[in-house]
Amino acid sequence: QVQVIESGGGLVQAGNSLRLSCTASRRTATNNGIGWFRQAPGREREFVAAIAWNGGTRNYHQSVKDRFTISRDRASGTAYLQMNLLKPEDTAVYYCAISRSAVAGSTADSYQYWGQGTQVTVSS
Repeated sequence: QVQVIESGGGLVQAGNSLRLSCTASRRTATNNGIGWFRQAPGREREFVAAIAWNGGTRNYHQSVKDRFTISRDRASGTAYLQMNLLKPEDTAVYYCAISRSAVAGSTADSYQYWGQGTQVTVSS
């Protein structure tokens, strides 16, 4: 079993930035893709961004492209989601997940291990 832990959430004003971090308990996760998803109250969980095992391929939801950047440090086993120009509609619980493979999938069923989530709240 792999434990996934997110951190870095909080309350910010619109236009500001936050950086989320994701660590996995086993180094085998360094060979897997990592994704970020989010879920707002009353809404389905949605894909945000994903990065392949070697960082070579990155995918983003259209709504965050050009504002969010996903990255990873394979040496430390940590992934990041840099979120700039935050909007109130970005408010959600953000989840980090470890892919079943090396690729950066955009569907939840592509991912095997999930964190508990970190709350991001953007005030207007």
